[in-house]
Amino acid sequence: MEILNFWGITLLALANSVNPCQIAMLVLVLVTILAQNHENRKKILFAGLAFISAVYIGYLFYGIVLVQLFQTFTGFLREGAIYVKYTFAILSMLIGGLQIKDFFFYKQGSFGTEMPIWMRPKAKKIIQKITSPIGAFLTGFVITIFLSPCTMTPLLIATQYLSQLGLAGALPWLLYFNFVIVLPLIAITLIIYAGFATAERIAQWKEKNVRTLHLIAGLALLSIGISFLMNWI
Repeated sequence: MEILNFWGITLLALANSVNPCQIAMLVLVLVTILAQNHENRKKILFAGLAFISAVYIGYLFYGIVLVQLFQTFTGFLREGAIYVKYTFAILSMLIGGLQIKDFFFYKQGSFGTEMPIWMRPKAKKIIQKITSPIGAFLTGFVITIFLSPCTMTPLLIATQYLSQLGLAGALPWLLYFNFVIVLPLIAITLIIYAGFATAERIAQWKEKNVRTLHLIAGLALLSIGISFLMNWI
């Protein structure tokens, strides 16, 4: 079974990076900090970067655990390599299809593509207690748990294949994978810090383009699934 190449990892990370839930959580963090620190823009910047750092570390932790888990079943995975590959190809195409479905028939909290509706008030309540960058950092770890229902599929697919490299070999790829995931969050934080847009404007933009974000994620996952089936990756 071939190792995912650079473009495969990038596409999987891209599918996670445009996740509307992730963007919404960061915006809520920044709005909360802004409400308490109208003039202290550095505190807004530090809070945003602290939250993003926690999300990055949280995803990295999940990735390491998954790589170790898949390595535990190395024997089985080697014997049934072709079946495992096709299983993940189908999973990628299935979730990709659900993402594309949300472009045409969007519904908040859709299964497999967004944070469930029942989780949102809990996540919002936790975020609204943030008063400092340290609080934003600690909250970021908790929020990764809430985000897992809508972000775990690409990470599962990536770590299953990267596990063949061993933890030492997979780690650089995981660092890159997670960097791509948080790039949009870094951009949003810097845009708000520099005053090019308000957190409210970013939230409006997200709501206006939520279907397109799902389409981008869906096409990325669908491409990965097809590439698996065609042995391009």
